[in-house]
Amino acid sequence: MNKLFIAGGALVLALFVALASMFTVQQTQQVLVTQFGQPVRVIQTPGLNFKLPFIQSVIPFDARLLDFDGPGEEVILGDQRRLIVDSFTRYRITNPLVFFQTVGATEQGIRGRLSSIVTSSLRRVLAGETLLAVLSSDRTRIMAEIRRQVNEEAQRFGIEVVDVRIRRADLPDENTQAILARMQSERERVAREARAEGAEVAARIRAQAERDRTVLLAEAEANAAILRGSGEQDAIRIFAEAFNRDPEFFQFWRTMQAYREVFSSGESRLVLTPDSDFFRYLREMPQMPARR
Repeated sequence: MNKLFIAGGALVLALFVALASMFTVQQTQQVLVTQFGQPVRVIQTPGLNFKLPFIQSVIPFDARLLDFDGPGEEVILGDQRRLIVDSFTRYRITNPLVFFQTVGATEQGIRGRLSSIVTSSLRRVLAGETLLAVLSSDRTRIMAEIRRQVNEEAQRFGIEVVDVRIRRADLPDENTQAILARMQSERERVAREARAEGAEVAARIRAQAERDRTVLLAEAEANAAILRGSGEQDAIRIFAEAFNRDPEFFQFWRTMQAYREVFSSGESRLVLTPDSDFFRYLREMPQMPARR
């Protein structure tokens, strides 16, 4: 019985020791094996592995792409403009041993180092660029240079910087207000110039229209005078021809017109002698027989 109990205990102990000596590296992990706190080996391939139980320890590190959001930093550009830059960095741990020796076993240790490296690189590179370059297509070139510098410095910590990007670039509040005020003043100046140019064009158009109106009226009056003169000339000619054709009838017709103009109102008064030529045709009219 005692032998069986001892055998069972030994089997359980052996199983416990076997389990303590085995560990699994996941697809998203890489492992550093340490012995009494000292690095022994690095395992970067997934699968089942073994270690000395109770002596060696396993420290896992993430093998995936990691993100780091840096705080907003105020930088001075090459044209002396101030800009608040908010950036983010993507990196991965490529050498767990160097990472462990330089920053420790957790990712928190690298974040402070990355923040300092990225901030220094941003200040160095942006100090030689203008605001227009940062906001234009040159931004790709600028970010490539920043990424190169950050990656060179970050390699000594066992990491590879894959990308560094400016997520947002804002002007400080005081600069923003000043720029908005300048933009408003510029727009108002452009509007005043446009209104002045419009008023000048309108005055020029009105003056041209007034000149054209004066010329048209003068030409119309001249044409009217010519037409009136021609009409009067034709009337005088026709009048003379009619008079020469039958002077007696024309004299009679003119006298009848004078009678109509004088006596049509019924209020005209004439002081004439009975033998006046004005009544010649009235005196010569035949007497109408009296009605019965």
